[in-house]
Amino acid sequence: MQRFTIPRDVYFGENAIEHLKSVNGSKAMLVIGSERLIQDGTVPRIQALLGEANIETSIFSGVENDPSVATVMSGAQAMREFNPDLVVGIGGGSPIDAAKAMWIFYEYPEFTFEEAAKPFNLPELRKKARFIAIPTTSGTGTEVTSFSVITNHETGVKYPIADYNITPDLAIVDTGLVQSMTPSLVANTGMDALTHAFEAYVSKVRNPITDSLAMKSIEMTVESLVQSYKGEDQARKDMHIAQCLAGMSFSNAILGIVHSMAHKTGKIFDIPHGCANAIYLSYAVQFNAKAAGAEYADIARRLGLAGATTDELVASLVQLVKDFRTAMNMPHTLKEFGIAEDLFKSSLDEISKNAVGDPCTGTNPRDISVEEMKQLFEAAYYGTDVTF
Repeated sequence: MQRFTIPRDVYFGENAIEHLKSVNGSKAMLVIGSERLIQDGTVPRIQALLGEANIETSIFSGVENDPSVATVMSGAQAMREFNPDLVVGIGGGSPIDAAKAMWIFYEYPEFTFEEAAKPFNLPELRKKARFIAIPTTSGTGTEVTSFSVITNHETGVKYPIADYNITPDLAIVDTGLVQSMTPSLVANTGMDALTHAFEAYVSKVRNPITDSLAMKSIEMTVESLVQSYKGEDQARKDMHIAQCLAGMSFSNAILGIVHSMAHKTGKIFDIPHGCANAIYLSYAVQFNAKAAGAEYADIARRLGLAGATTDELVASLVQLVKDFRTAMNMPHTLKEFGIAEDLFKSSLDEISKNAVGDPCTGTNPRDISVEEMKQLFEAAYYGTDVTF
């Protein structure tokens, strides 16, 4: 038996945020990253709409990229003082991930991160509050997922939280909230979304429901991402929907080694998550093709790429990823990104071992050893084809 879980309600499209006027509640804690969303009017607008529903609001700001245990605990304490019956995560993946974790510790102050990081081990939530997610970037899909990743910045330990309990109750995917994204942010988040869909489509636990969402997301992304990068209005809106579809897919089919590699190198190499995914994706497709060639060929066929054989279609798909990087001025290798060779070599054993141990590796279509992971990282550093 398999399970498919997404938020009970997803409001999407232009002015979807207007639904907040109809939300039931009395107090809402808004969790954001920087105060940019206050200054650009997004948060005041959300506060006004909730005010029309007679909901009092309080703001917790300052969630950093790669949100920390300390920030989460601070936010949970602020919630215990304010006592909201709604938690609203607003922004990119970091503030929404942090808000999910704050919600856990608001409802269960004595719970620990060590317990939370055990898959599907959370106590029943919604004793105190329901959760609303409002993304303002187009990539993470966290508004519809059962995941959150929090880091102890003092020890470097990451706590990946995976539990259907933290799937938001309501997602508001308003296509008008992403028009101010910078080109580099569009590129990084868009390649994150494409990676989500690629990895979900070849996952060991994929199913017809996740496949359909992943494929539609891929088709929309291929059609719209570069145009969104160039600032085209409708393409920007379409990408916001495409990334949400990818989120629904990977939340239920999980991911693969591209994300394992990105998770274990983001901090040590100081590389944005989406950029890391963009680099690793083409090399991982080459590696995984021995086990998932038919699935990759299916994607290529659906996109109308050239090729009469599975190998030719996979090669065309790899080239598509490379073409995206070129079109959006993204690096093709870790070396091109600017990682010093001595840092790469001194880190290789550690990142390879850690990437193999990442939870996402378990659903990758092809098993991988630490030695093979080292070779894969070397390919991604120097830009060599993966033939092993």
